[in-house]
Amino acid sequence: MIQPLRKWQSDCLKQAKVHFSNHSDFFVQATPASGKTRLAAEIARWLLDEGYIDFVICFAPTREVVAGIQRTFAAVLNQRFGDTLASVGAAYTYQSMEYQSPDFWTLFTAYRTLTIFDEIHHCAGHDPLLSNTWGQQIIQRIQNAATYTLALSGTPWRSDKLPIALARYTDPEGQLICDYRYDLQTAIQDGVCRSPRITLIDNPQIQLVEENENTASVRAFSSFKQLLGESPISYEDLLRHDDILNAVLDVGIDRLSEVRKTVPNAGGLVVATDIEHAHQIAELLKAKSESYRVVTSQTPRAHQLIDQYRHNSTRWIVAVSMISEGTDIQRLCVCTYLSRIRTELHYRQVLGRILRKIGAADNEAWLYVIAEPLLRKYSQRIADDLPEDQATLQTKKLNERLEKARLDHANGYSESDTAANDSYSPIEDTDASEPTSVELPLLTLSFSQYYRQYLLTLI
Repeated sequence: MIQPLRKWQSDCLKQAKVHFSNHSDFFVQATPASGKTRLAAEIARWLLDEGYIDFVICFAPTREVVAGIQRTFAAVLNQRFGDTLASVGAAYTYQSMEYQSPDFWTLFTAYRTLTIFDEIHHCAGHDPLLSNTWGQQIIQRIQNAATYTLALSGTPWRSDKLPIALARYTDPEGQLICDYRYDLQTAIQDGVCRSPRITLIDNPQIQLVEENENTASVRAFSSFKQLLGESPISYEDLLRHDDILNAVLDVGIDRLSEVRKTVPNAGGLVVATDIEHAHQIAELLKAKSESYRVVTSQTPRAHQLIDQYRHNSTRWIVAVSMISEGTDIQRLCVCTYLSRIRTELHYRQVLGRILRKIGAADNEAWLYVIAEPLLRKYSQRIADDLPEDQATLQTKKLNERLEKARLDHANGYSESDTAANDSYSPIEDTDASEPTSVELPLLTLSFSQYYRQYLLTLI
């Protein structure tokens, strides 16, 4: 059943109708998870019903997003939509542009088309010298041939600072001009998106033992920021460290268990760095008796597995570049960000995967991340997107499990003696404890028995 349009979608549709009476290109910035695909389908339906276009052609960054577009458009248009006979339109990946036949490109000149570009920020292009491959295709084959274009983006900027294809900018400031804008603050206030709570996990006691041939030097660090800035340890070293992974996963598991008391099929996403890393994380989840699914570029039938996860009750899905922008799995509400990618674009797009609401009472999303300086800065910028009185910074100890491990260590018990009685409820105390040595290649790191976490609460 097709749900009624949200207010912002209705307002944007009205504005598009006015805009297309005098212009051929319409640019929409709407926060991730707000419903851009549904909006695009409604604009397409209006243009088809009015007889302004013959076909709708969509481009998107991934096959998963293409599949979502096909489902939504077929439902809204109540017509076939895809690569089938007698379709009113079709959706393709940006990658496919390079392999289309000459006959495909004649569609834009032989027929009246609405061409939709989902997450248009992937396409850099104002001229051939400042364009990527996809942007060049748009400039050369579509920009002046399509009857209408609709560009959509939740994060309309590029890490390389190049201009976005089909976008307009102010002169000389270079600010993006949007024909319609719908930001995160408004989406939360409207009840369209969940309110994000971002937890940055740090460690106030770190010892690094660097071994030479006959000696070993010990250095102390009070945070991951100091460790990364003043030692040979890299951020990726932290991401592959079992103790750190366990710490981040544990708070995510605690939160997901709490959410599932009221939303039984709520799910969690782990964003991994690469395939090896994904399977390392999977082994840790298995040891914690957590149900999970791993999807990577090498996973057979990955897209079918993602669709199965969308509808079942498996707790976690561990993914490498498979569940990113535009992927709609509404039951995802907890995410542990363990990717080595540290761009604001990617970070915000991952956050968007857990902002989609299921019902009126589904108001919160939880993101857990190591307190790396860039990620801390991006988290603060997300807080800045909301009124200051809606963001608070709190400090608390990770959980009772780690405090219990410290006491057991002091009393001479081993971890295996106490594992069956581990507790996971949060506590407020933040006292320090003796560190335990953990080996990394060529280096030995010593971490305290428990971590400090900073909770950036966005209400």
